[in-house]
Amino acid sequence: MNYWLILIPLISAFIGWFTNWIAIKMLFHPKEPKKILWISFHGIFPKRQQQFAEKLGKLVSEELLSFREIEEKIINPDNLSKMMPLVEGKIDLFLREKLSSVFPMISMFIGQNTINQLKIVFMQELESMFPEIIGSYMKNIESQLDLEKMVTEKVSGFSSDKMESILNQIMSKEFRFVEVIGGVLGLIIGILQVLITVMTS
Repeated sequence: MNYWLILIPLISAFIGWFTNWIAIKMLFHPKEPKKILWISFHGIFPKRQQQFAEKLGKLVSEELLSFREIEEKIINPDNLSKMMPLVEGKIDLFLREKLSSVFPMISMFIGQNTINQLKIVFMQELESMFPEIIGSYMKNIESQLDLEKMVTEKVSGFSSDKMESILNQIMSKEFRFVEVIGGVLGLIIGILQVLITVMTS
């Protein structure tokens, strides 16, 4: 048996790993178009960054973050009930202390029972008003805040280095796995080549 045949699996493994490593690098590099002979090379993400930003902006505004869903969460009775004790405390403070300090004469005619009755009326009115006020406020915010445009501008404004850094942080394990798989597949192909060579010689 020729011992140089042992090199075939090793070389195949290296080629498999190297080609996958190059493919991953070409996701981000070259960051600016480079022309070699008549072929132009440009990293996939730098080349498609604007399209990626637009798709991400659309996804965020339509699927991930909805003003309507935020509004529904806020005006949900359970969430409102958690907020009402704080509101009640503020109203109680106003009726007992601030009102009397601003209008001393009125405090002379308002007793404990009156304060409690006023507080009940205010709380009932506020509970019915909150959903309408919040709904109106959210519609106003939605009309002023274009989420799709904001996300698109932010992502398209990222430098190529920052985009590469972000994606590497998220997918470093996956990239490494792709490199290893390339080496493993190359090794298997090399071993098969050796077996075929030995069996046919």
